[in-house]
Amino acid sequence: MSTDSDKHPYRGFEQGPIRPPSEARSLLVRITRNCHWNRCTFCPVYKGERFSVRPVEHVLRDLDVIAAHMETLTMLSASAGLLLENDVRNVFASLQPTERGAFRAALSWFLSGRESVFLQDADCLVLKPAKIIAILKHLKSLFPTVQRITSYSRSDTIDRISAKDLAALNDAGLNRIHIGMESGSDTVLSLVCKGVTKEIHIRAGRKVKETGIELSEYYMPGLGGIDHSRENATETADAMTRINPDFIRLRTLALPSRAPLLEELRAGRFRKCPEVLTVKEILLFLQNLGPITSYLASDHILNLFPELEGKLPDDKDRLTGILEKFLSLDRNTRFLFQLGRRLGIFTCLADLEDPLKVAETREAATARGASPDNVDEITDAIVQRFI
Repeated sequence: MSTDSDKHPYRGFEQGPIRPPSEARSLLVRITRNCHWNRCTFCPVYKGERFSVRPVEHVLRDLDVIAAHMETLTMLSASAGLLLENDVRNVFASLQPTERGAFRAALSWFLSGRESVFLQDADCLVLKPAKIIAILKHLKSLFPTVQRITSYSRSDTIDRISAKDLAALNDAGLNRIHIGMESGSDTVLSLVCKGVTKEIHIRAGRKVKETGIELSEYYMPGLGGIDHSRENATETADAMTRINPDFIRLRTLALPSRAPLLEELRAGRFRKCPEVLTVKEILLFLQNLGPITSYLASDHILNLFPELEGKLPDDKDRLTGILEKFLSLDRNTRFLFQLGRRLGIFTCLADLEDPLKVAETREAATARGASPDNVDEITDAIVQRFI
């Protein structure tokens, strides 16, 4: 009887293209390739790529390879009291080209503390739970000090998994799930081909929470465009309130070249929110959240306010105050902050009080021909670098 690994021989260690920013220090373990849904019009990732599942044996072998490299790095660091660059270079040079990707991954994880693992790609929980549990058990046996194992998933995937199976995944070591809610508005979800409804989002989120797995839900301000901005805010706030996730992560809408929604914009069927309207939307979202205990995180470079982070409900007034302060600024000062932030000159609103940074931003505005009238066009072009 042939197996998947017989049909598809092992070709070496693999890593996928993306992970959440909060998993920057994690070992990336690729279980599936690409996205099984792959129809969301705001998403450029995986377009034109076919979804596939890696044989479990291949994933286990990846973990064995990483473990071997970790052992080498541990011995190198023990002999010198620290990891010396020349020693690492010598080991790297001795490897076959096909082995070097795994060594780089092991080195990055070694230097990052070896505490967390992220399961790739877009939704590995579509696999049968028994297969994921086999991977989790092997991972934990090789790396018993790992504290966090996480994965992306879709709400409809979670909705189909039984509570018993989800609990078994948790027992095996999966202790955080990232779900891209994006919006709680059925209108917006339909327009961007998300493939789920608000009620599915709520059922799935509650199921994860009831299992005891940490839950990160993502909200995409601006996804409804000008026409549905208010609904995007209020309906998403209602869904988040009914779930009470551990984390609410902001991901402001941006439209890279491969996102199908960009064609809707060019055709005039989608009207993108100016950034000031997006700020108003986030403020409305926060104002409509109920008394939940989530941590609001603004941990993506696409967000205008990295300082918009805090624990709800205690920090709610401070968080809304940041947005209200920006909106109270005169038009020219708002423009300066938008441009300076996108150029990396400003990191928070308080930087507007730094005369050197203000002067640098004014010079950049002159050089780029930027003004309050064209700031959205200018900053949209700048953020393309980060997508």
